[in-house]
Amino acid sequence: MARDVAPAPDAPGLLVDRGTLRLALVVGGLVLAVLLGFGLGRLNPPPADPATMAVAADDHTHAPGTGAHDHGSPAGAGGATDVGGLAVSSGGWTLAPLSDGFAAGRPGEFRFQVRDVQGRPVTRFAVVHDKPMHLIVVRRDLTGYRHLHPTMAADGTWSIPLTLPQGGAWRAYADFTVVTDDGGQTALTLGVDLAVPGGYTPRPLPAPATTTTVDGFTVSWSGEPRIGVTRPLRFQVRAGDSTPTVERYLGAYGHLVALREGDLGYLHVHPEAGPPGDGVTFQLTVPGPGRYRLYLDFQVDGVVRTAEFTLAVP
Repeated sequence: MARDVAPAPDAPGLLVDRGTLRLALVVGGLVLAVLLGFGLGRLNPPPADPATMAVAADDHTHAPGTGAHDHGSPAGAGGATDVGGLAVSSGGWTLAPLSDGFAAGRPGEFRFQVRDVQGRPVTRFAVVHDKPMHLIVVRRDLTGYRHLHPTMAADGTWSIPLTLPQGGAWRAYADFTVVTDDGGQTALTLGVDLAVPGGYTPRPLPAPATTTTVDGFTVSWSGEPRIGVTRPLRFQVRAGDSTPTVERYLGAYGHLVALREGDLGYLHVHPEAGPPGDGVTFQLTVPGPGRYRLYLDFQVDGVVRTAEFTLAVP
């Protein structure tokens, strides 16, 4: 049987088998499709499997004597005396609230996400002091302090039951460490305001003091805080004439948060390692003059309490 042949358009006199030409075109098209698919796959990686969105168990640790620990900016973005929590976004990361409408004294729920520069919810966080997320909530007059630990769903949504007892403006701080795609860690504190309808009469800040009482415990601090200089601040807990055993809570013998009056700048200061002995010592760097409210969380007999102080720095 005769075979159909045709002269190649660009080579007069050369006969090309049409079946061979069709086969070559099909093979070429398949190769091109594979190459295009590979390139598009690299540009648009497949979405993560929700089953792999487990919170990273990396521990974010600090050596004894670490100075004021700024969780307000990505590493390298600011000095040791910077404060965090002043903005809802920093370094390409954003705190995105998903709930509002709080009513004074009524149980509610605070839901939020942390999103990257492309608006995608973050799902990988390092475990810092036994928790991947620390949420601090306080009214703008620095009353009603709470240290909470929300839980995260597979889609990166954090949630926690929250009742705000009084009307006014409240501030929520998300203190966390993101685990990036390359395994790096970025510590941040982002803040957002929560509005509660109702009358709001700011309470005056208590006078500066080095001693306070809470649930029968007397808590005192000693030290000489200075602007821009890391100095020790030692807290002691007493129960009458005895010294109770301060227990480890969230991996440490105490947690200290300092908020600056006015702009509510946030400092999360970590304690020195080791048993408390005659007190729990923190290394504090004061960022500037003004009044600060100190909140010390400590645990005795399985119960966590918060001692509050006003610190004035000239």
